[in-house]
Amino acid sequence: MKFLIVGLGAAGQRHARNLREILGDRIDLCAYRQRRTGGALTDSLAVEPDVTPEQKHGIEVFRDLDEALLAAPDAVIVANPSSQHLATARRAAEAGCALFVEKPVSHRWEGVPDLAAYVARRRLITFVGYQWRFHPLLARVKDLLDGGTLGRVIAANAVYGEYMPAWHPYEDYRQTYAARSELGGGVLLTQIHDMDYLGWLIGWPDQVFSLGGHLSNLEIDVEDTASTLMRCGTQERHVPVHLHQDYLQRPPSRRCEILLEGGKACFDLLNGSLEVFDTGGAAIVREDTATFRRNDMFLSEMRHFLACLEGTQTSRVSLAEGCKSLAVAVAARKSLLSGRVEAVEYLQTDESRDKLPES
Repeated sequence: MKFLIVGLGAAGQRHARNLREILGDRIDLCAYRQRRTGGALTDSLAVEPDVTPEQKHGIEVFRDLDEALLAAPDAVIVANPSSQHLATARRAAEAGCALFVEKPVSHRWEGVPDLAAYVARRRLITFVGYQWRFHPLLARVKDLLDGGTLGRVIAANAVYGEYMPAWHPYEDYRQTYAARSELGGGVLLTQIHDMDYLGWLIGWPDQVFSLGGHLSNLEIDVEDTASTLMRCGTQERHVPVHLHQDYLQRPPSRRCEILLEGGKACFDLLNGSLEVFDTGGAAIVREDTATFRRNDMFLSEMRHFLACLEGTQTSRVSLAEGCKSLAVAVAARKSLLSGRVEAVEYLQTDESRDKLPES
């Protein structure tokens, strides 16, 4: 099996490490990269200055994407800056490759429906890298909501904030894709994982209203703060879901509370805890996944993608599924700029959005 990794930043190197851990020498790894960076990165993002990613992981490097695709990879991992995802994925799809696209699928909506239609016509295997869907804590919440034992969802409130300059100590935050508009940065797209898990757990919104912008002294040209209210559910029953995102919080915060007819579910994704309360305030579930390694999510999603390539599983986050959170983020950014409530426009191939769990 041969994989082509487009981009050898933190995400691309993580996938290279994990593919080697899973398959060892049974996989050929090649990469297309436009610029050389420093040494290889570890799971904790420490730099190994005496060895390059190519040397550490046995990667053949190409300087031309067409040449790399002529090497006939079975799958392409799209891990370059967000603004380049769509064009890269399209060229890989035209070469007949399976696609693993890092989130978000793109930095804008234009061109996305065409790509989705193209991969559907060619029946290509696709996956979008929303690894939090593979976290055992969120899987437990998903089962709880889908089971309906606590009734229907009434409302939800989530927050994710983290100080951006501390993300990658080995590089200047001002030069990263997350900080630059032309590379598809901004908190709405960069922290899109939380929009994805909320839609997956609760149901996808039809309207959003977002406030925020570049409110700090960070040297960036994108929004660093966004507070988005989403109207989820059906025409008969709307549920408010709120998400706050920022590049600023110290210490970081990543948590969510979901109010249900029969109680409340509260989880913290940084310390790996889940508490579920009944209407009397008694804790009926307490779970702790603090020992769960963050990289286990990435290993799980890659094993799943490999199983899709082998034909033993169906993609849990296909391109069409991964485009739903992009549609929400695009509408939220439009609302942030317009100051108005904006409708969310999904792919027309979606017959209907996921509905709220029923009791």
